[in-house]
Amino acid sequence: MPELIWKGKEQVVNHHLEVPVKTLDRQYTFNGAGEAESDNKIIHGDNLEALKALLPQYEGRVNCIYIDPPYNTGNESWVYNDNVKDPRIVKWLGEVVGKEGEDLCRHDKWLCMMYPRLQLLKRLLADDGTIWISIDDNEVANLRLVMDEIFGQRNFIANVIWQKVFSPKNTAKHFSEDHDFIMIYARNAETWRPNPMPRTTSQDGAYKNPDNDPRGPWTSGDLSARNFYGEGTYSITCPSGRIIENPPSGRYWAISKQKFEELDRNNRIWWGKNRGNMPRLKRFLTDVKQGVVPQTLWSYKDAGHTQDAKKELLAVLDFETSADVFVSPKPTKLIDRILHIATDKNSLILDSFAGSGTTAQAVLNLNKKDNGNRKFILIEMMDYAETITAERIKRVIKGYGEDTKEVVATGGDFTYFTLGERVFNEDGNLNEAIGPTKIREYVAWSEKLPEAQNDNNPYWLGEKDRTGYYFYYESDTVTVLNLDFLATLSHQTEAYLVYADTCLLDAEFMHRKHIRFKKIPRDISRF
Repeated sequence: MPELIWKGKEQVVNHHLEVPVKTLDRQYTFNGAGEAESDNKIIHGDNLEALKALLPQYEGRVNCIYIDPPYNTGNESWVYNDNVKDPRIVKWLGEVVGKEGEDLCRHDKWLCMMYPRLQLLKRLLADDGTIWISIDDNEVANLRLVMDEIFGQRNFIANVIWQKVFSPKNTAKHFSEDHDFIMIYARNAETWRPNPMPRTTSQDGAYKNPDNDPRGPWTSGDLSARNFYGEGTYSITCPSGRIIENPPSGRYWAISKQKFEELDRNNRIWWGKNRGNMPRLKRFLTDVKQGVVPQTLWSYKDAGHTQDAKKELLAVLDFETSADVFVSPKPTKLIDRILHIATDKNSLILDSFAGSGTTAQAVLNLNKKDNGNRKFILIEMMDYAETITAERIKRVIKGYGEDTKEVVATGGDFTYFTLGERVFNEDGNLNEAIGPTKIREYVAWSEKLPEAQNDNNPYWLGEKDRTGYYFYYESDTVTVLNLDFLATLSHQTEAYLVYADTCLLDAEFMHRKHIRFKKIPRDISRF
């Protein structure tokens, strides 16, 4: 398989493993019930760190990922461009790539930025999940090779062409760029299957019923084929008396004479109004699969265009100047099409380059339309995460417009988060400042435990492979694994694994009782 090499690659290939795990700090829940945390999340913070922070709760659970990363045209105002000056990125490149970071071209920088993020997105993707990436010609070739490397060449699904504009740009130097790509990979292409697209009125309009067949509307299809068929050469006598000696020149009847006569007796052969035309097979609308296989060419009529997207955004939010409006937001119609193909009513959708929040609006719209329960997670690193991204979703949930709720509310809720502190300090010690709950969540994830059922024992983490896990931790007390603690265990399992500060049980007793001890914080895995 071809491999893409660029300056800085060696330093970023495994960088996702070095990114510290941070907590997600809840700021508020909008439109929720009391203090309960919503399953919908908007996270403000660097998306590399935010993706790592999601792993303890969401690794392998996201059904659909859509991202719209910077296209890297060379003249964008994003922080990774050719003239990078943002101190956060200068610092990051210096720390991760080293002095080589000073000599990177914009394509090197883009690839250095994308690679570790794609690594973490893969870890979050469910076994039946797909990732959809909007991109244009500037990086589509590089992205394809990187995706082949990370997700596997065999898991490539398609590269959709989306017609993003409806009229040519006469100011173009060479060609008017009328399309973007949407690159699609599955976690496992062998088992993933797309949902069919709903049939359109024009597709159903091809079905008529000129003979008033009680089975309903139908269309006709050719009965001949190019490929040789041993029983495919015979004469046919039409109801009008006309004899058709052979199938059309160079072709064969696609069915045997016996099968043909059976279909004719069942009124599934159309002879034309004069009953003497070349026979055709009647295919009834009721026999057609109620859906259409997705295609790779998406017209703006079906998937919206950039002007649609700007109008949608301006309808929801107020911008002081036209310069403040997003240059290339995506229309909800585009994301809606992706959701139709890639999700069901209970799917979890992640967008880690959230921008103005189109993905969340599309999720809420679709839930309202089909009474679904899809959930979204948005990540946005820029300062407008609350004033634009979250604000847009608030108005969509509550309804918006000049007249009273001109656009009907979708309903729903979300919790707004910022990135918190690291689980481990830079010296490797457990950061007790994050609190016992966050530490417990991290330990449960590091042990790959299924979600634990509620239990009266506050130290119970869950069960895996007939082993009960306990995290015996108090922020202001030294915890001891001894007989007194064993007496509090509430679950009868074949074996036990207990985290604590220290252990007073002897090795022989622990071996006999199938008890394992892990010392806090030394034995807590670091990811």
